[in-house]
Amino acid sequence: MKEDRITMSHGAGGKSSHDLIEGLIRPLLSNPALDSLDDAAVLPLATFLPSCGEGALAFTTDSYTVSPVIFPGGNIGDLAINGTVNDLAMAGARPMALSAGLILEEGVSTALLREVLTTMADAARRVGIAVVTGDTKVVPRGKGDGIYINTAGVGVIERQWPMGQGHIKPGDKVLVSGSIGNHGIAVMLTREGIEMQSPIISDTRPLYSLVHVLLQAVGSGVHALKDPTRGGVATTLNEMAVGSNVAIKVFEEALPVDAAVRGACEILGLDPLTIANEGKLLAVVSSDRVGEALSAMRQHPDGTQACVIGEVQDNPGGMVFLETLLGGTRVLDMLVGDPLPRIC
Repeated sequence: MKEDRITMSHGAGGKSSHDLIEGLIRPLLSNPALDSLDDAAVLPLATFLPSCGEGALAFTTDSYTVSPVIFPGGNIGDLAINGTVNDLAMAGARPMALSAGLILEEGVSTALLREVLTTMADAARRVGIAVVTGDTKVVPRGKGDGIYINTAGVGVIERQWPMGQGHIKPGDKVLVSGSIGNHGIAVMLTREGIEMQSPIISDTRPLYSLVHVLLQAVGSGVHALKDPTRGGVATTLNEMAVGSNVAIKVFEEALPVDAAVRGACEILGLDPLTIANEGKLLAVVSSDRVGEALSAMRQHPDGTQACVIGEVQDNPGGMVFLETLLGGTRVLDMLVGDPLPRIC
């Protein structure tokens, strides 16, 4: 890692975050479960608990510092539940239980905290899980920003085949479950007090049900799942390409972007491909099963806009390309910098 100080861009989920993980964190903490860098670690029971026999658990953790705490379509509470559930789902796991750590700033309103906790409880109930343990810390006024939440989640792996960003193959198709960029733009517009003619709502939602339907329909034809949160679709596809040493071509004309989100991005000079999502998934599926995958996703209320946005190629490994509307091709890199801080 070249930098000698941490900057805001190291938390944006893009190139700087990748450099921090690969240049400092992973080399010091390296182990087989961590090194895959998927959304959740897969823990085979035979390895960790030999007496339990076959099967595996998924385990994940995340922290939420979104500002403002309340935004159109949700708040930090349901964002924390949904985000953790989604990381487990991307491993092909059924969520079992969550933990929640609250870091509260002195002076924060108990009414606000009650609203956040109520939303957390409602979100957990919708998925059929519970927050079973937690912790609370309070920091002095001015040393925090209202409410931060850390979560961890555990789930049971339901699939019987290897899956993850290290299992993508040339010829595979890349699917997205719906329109991109809504969450990041909704949070940013609220924070900056910018009003648009058409309101933009965060897409925060749990994706386990959609994943379950997809895996039931396509099975081992699903090679990888990932939710494009920080850094957006562009960064997530780059992580996938590096993970399997393949190239991914994205078709600009196929990208689903709501008109209001596209308009906001044009005004603000932002690219929807680098904006965070909190209720969408990317699925890499074998080419011979893509029709079944699309059919299954489109029949689910969270996947009605599902479409193919790209394909996997042999070379050059670790690269993502965008085939533009004009017929040209350009490199689609990870997010650089931090244009939208504190969005999750």
